[in-house]
Amino acid sequence: MLQSLKNTWFFNVRGDLLAGIVVALALIPEAIAFSVLAGVPPKVGLYASFCIAVITAIIGGRPGMISAATGAMALLMVNLVDQHGLQYLLAATILTGVFQLILGQLGIHRVMRFVSRSVMTGFVNALAILIFMAQLKELGTLSWQPMQVGDTSINIPVIEFMHWAVYAMVIAGLGIIYILPLFTRIVPSPLVCILVMTAIAMYFGLEIRNVGDTGALPDSLPYFLFPDVPLNLETLMIILPTVLSLTVVGLLESLMTANIVDDLTDTESDKQRESKGQGVANIVTGFFGGMAGCAMIGQSVINVQSGGRGRLSCLVAGVVLLMMVVFLGEWVSQIPMAALVAVMVMVSIGTFSWSSLTNLHAHPMSSNIVMIATVTIVVLTHNLAIGVLAGVLLSTLFFANKVGRLMYINSTLDESGQVREYRVIGQVFFSSAEEFVAAFDFREAVSRVVIDLHSAHFWDITAISALDKVVIKFRREGAEVEIVGLNEASATLVDKFGVHDKPDALKRLSAH
Repeated sequence: MLQSLKNTWFFNVRGDLLAGIVVALALIPEAIAFSVLAGVPPKVGLYASFCIAVITAIIGGRPGMISAATGAMALLMVNLVDQHGLQYLLAATILTGVFQLILGQLGIHRVMRFVSRSVMTGFVNALAILIFMAQLKELGTLSWQPMQVGDTSINIPVIEFMHWAVYAMVIAGLGIIYILPLFTRIVPSPLVCILVMTAIAMYFGLEIRNVGDTGALPDSLPYFLFPDVPLNLETLMIILPTVLSLTVVGLLESLMTANIVDDLTDTESDKQRESKGQGVANIVTGFFGGMAGCAMIGQSVINVQSGGRGRLSCLVAGVVLLMMVVFLGEWVSQIPMAALVAVMVMVSIGTFSWSSLTNLHAHPMSSNIVMIATVTIVVLTHNLAIGVLAGVLLSTLFFANKVGRLMYINSTLDESGQVREYRVIGQVFFSSAEEFVAAFDFREAVSRVVIDLHSAHFWDITAISALDKVVIKFRREGAEVEIVGLNEASATLVDKFGVHDKPDALKRLSAH
């Protein structure tokens, strides 16, 4: 028992504690920002980040991965909160958790095998770009100002730059983050960056944006509550569309992030347990006044790069986050946003797969198109589900087209000139069925045709229909047709769906 606890929780105490503190500091502004994005008070996002981080640390399947309130989920809540209020969001959060728990039990994690490496790379790159773009508002704001040109007034874009100290602190922060590890790794460089920049800002009294300017921090611990909504079918119909979106996006982002952390740490994780853990976390979060959340790739990368590997890091991140905002709110509010911008820029740089750019010339064109399309759609829509779905569909189309081209047919004519043997090699399915039919010469005057299928496989009813068409066309031309070498799986499909050996074959084929 003690050995199990040590292997699970306490095998990397110093690294997990320090990394958890760094993650907690980085979670604060994001949780507040996501709350504002969803249209709810800051404490809703902060309570959610605490509950989800703690619950997934204990029962999740991916140690070292950070889950909390996220921007991808917040985007999906805007309309529900705007039209029906916070209580309906809490009910939606609980039901999202129930759906995720059920899907986790059913093994929804297995669908991840349909997500290709190119889609995964596109997903990661898009997130890196979105993380970086989210920091730009801390560096300057874009506004449209009227300008008089002759007798015409036009609006021109004007960039309003921040205080010079913001840029100086971001540059200095990045310097600490990247240079300090060259000398020591005892303390995570992002944590040093935050502490040093906060001390400088407080000592010199710099008038720049800090965490306190992003919104009021909560002054009490979360407590159990039941959403104040009518328990009837009308409520269900109101929250169901949002619940379905939250369920899909939450599981998708969590499972993909788990795969990324697997790669970063060179370890395996229990995806089914993680799916169920995300569900339980959202159920608990909804009952404690928090919004739905999921795994965070950016914070997970911070955690891993800062030395976090075990469950303890995620637990520390959640607990320290809550303790800081509730009991040390006055100090936490002094952290300059510029320091957190430096940390997030480091995250975006570390998250982006730079090798995907240098390997563009070496990778197949279809893989490049899938990756770029996924990035483009996610960045334009800010919707991970749409981008990944488009990438998966493109991958499927390219794969079907590629496999379809692998089929070919050769033929030989015997010495009598009356028997033609066709040898089919490859996979016959909806993508290659048309080529399969076109490869036969129905006008050739032969008395017998042999179709050798020893090296072929028929996958679907489109392929079976194509085989029916070939056999019936040859028979219509007066040739005797013999099929040889059909494997067991293909023969089962032919017996079940084929019509060429059944009465009224032509009529049945026409009815397909």
